[in-house]
Amino acid sequence: MKAVILAGGLGTRISEETIVRPKPMIDIGGKPVLWHILKIYSQHGINDFVICLGYKGYMVKEYFANYFLHTSDVTFDLINNRMEVHHQHAEPWRVTLVDTGDHTQTGGRLKRVESYLDGETFCFTYGDGLTDIDITAQLAFHKTRASLATMCAVQPPGRFGAINIEDNRITRFEEKPSGDGSWINGGFFILEPGVLDYIKGDATIWERDPLEALARDGQLSAYTHNGFWQPMDTLRDKLKLEELWQSGNAPWKVWP
Repeated sequence: MKAVILAGGLGTRISEETIVRPKPMIDIGGKPVLWHILKIYSQHGINDFVICLGYKGYMVKEYFANYFLHTSDVTFDLINNRMEVHHQHAEPWRVTLVDTGDHTQTGGRLKRVESYLDGETFCFTYGDGLTDIDITAQLAFHKTRASLATMCAVQPPGRFGAINIEDNRITRFEEKPSGDGSWINGGFFILEPGVLDYIKGDATIWERDPLEALARDGQLSAYTHNGFWQPMDTLRDKLKLEELWQSGNAPWKVWP
């Protein structure tokens, strides 16, 4: 089974970092957030990835081309023009990197990699969100629904304190409650090849016409996830994820 990952957007809301690198290459704990996403999928036996590149996509290509340099000790023998890699650890990954254009929209990027998907069920996500979702359970749920698409639905953590007011008196205060009862797109999908027929071209935004049409047609199921979920939209989000990793309590670290 393959997983398609979007890694081509500009990431304007975290421009402090993306001015020099694509958003999925921003480090969390010394490793790109893209690496963390691949590790999440790999823990569930999914090791074949198709990554949709765009903005500064060459940096993603260079990272995987030089993967051992990033993850192993090396000796450079300059006299003999030779490099020796020590204690190398090879991930069981097959990574296909596809240039899907600098200005292509999210749906258009997915459509552009159709030829790499072999007409089979596949996973789909963004290159900037971390979670402890049980992808194995989500896939099993998808198989029972007989729909073209299953979306991970989450309740985002609150950013502000919530209060109840009665007669100008605060009767309840709760600091940063988890969600307000609404479910939102958590960004981790299981998809059938038929969803690609809902995408018209490069200008198609996945979150607009395709998902809206799939919902109208009764072809979009919701897999509710009540565990950890955190996008990396802003520098504040990045610092929060870094703090969790450095504390040794990163909930998305589902691998040994």
